[in-house]
Amino acid sequence: MIATLVILFLAALSLGDVQVTMADMIAVLTGQETGLKRLVLLSWRLPQTLCAIIIGAALALAGAIFQTLTRNPLGSPDVIGFSTGAYTGALMSLLFFGGGYAALAAGAVGGGLITAIVVTLLAYRGGLDGFRLVIVGIGISALLTSLNGYLLLTARVEVARAASVWGIGSLSGLRWEQAAPTAVLLIVAIAAVLPMTRSMHQFELGDTLAIGTGVALERLRWGMVLGGVVLVALATAVTGPIAFVALAAPQIARRITGAGQTQPLTVMLTGSIVLLASDLIAMHAIPGIQLPVGVLTVCVGGVYLVWLLISETRKKA
Repeated sequence: MIATLVILFLAALSLGDVQVTMADMIAVLTGQETGLKRLVLLSWRLPQTLCAIIIGAALALAGAIFQTLTRNPLGSPDVIGFSTGAYTGALMSLLFFGGGYAALAAGAVGGGLITAIVVTLLAYRGGLDGFRLVIVGIGISALLTSLNGYLLLTARVEVARAASVWGIGSLSGLRWEQAAPTAVLLIVAIAAVLPMTRSMHQFELGDTLAIGTGVALERLRWGMVLGGVVLVALATAVTGPIAFVALAAPQIARRITGAGQTQPLTVMLTGSIVLLASDLIAMHAIPGIQLPVGVLTVCVGGVYLVWLLISETRKKA
């Protein structure tokens, strides 16, 4: 998987209207190339590619956290409304405060956390039940989607157009001004969440075994909600909502490794590969047209979701 990611990384740096070969990359790194190719490589393609890797890893880890929390492969932040809530918060920030990364990040984190609190409280009945959390989350997500539509319809045309494009989810045009703070914040968030994954392994065995092995169950659940929401919200603030990476990557990782438990490193690598490959296809599949990566992940993810629903239905039949 690391080799695949390295190949995709080099392809992302090389492909485009300005071809950058390995020799060009070495020339840029050694200071022998200071012209257009240095600008294209270091200022345009490198921040976008690094963002794809880090954001893909963060979304995949968030998906694994919520799927473990709900013990349900559909328990992704895309499905249970947390991504939509983060988008609502960022959208309100864009419409009422004019945007800017700090404002978008604050709006996305705030929207995601408020949605998580509302969904969790509505689903809480003496404890958190995964199925109930998914159902309540789908309902809240539908309400927020309606609210987002209303906000866009009542906004000024130019703001609504910009918000709609951003709302599809795109990595295109990211520069170091957005990439650097995003990378730092997401790396800190991932580092803060990773120690919790050890307890998640015990959580996957069931409540009784988890409590028996010393896991503070309710504290772990709230920590998982908080950690997962922060990861999704920080990613959403810079790219807009990129659907289905959080849903699909953990399940793909499990099928690749055959592991019964969540393997955080494998999950994050899978998320990075899925998002970087999707962005490459979106950028270069149609000559002369650069699609937002969110368009591609929605198409691929929709097919995956249908397959997953059919697969789960057959298991229960």
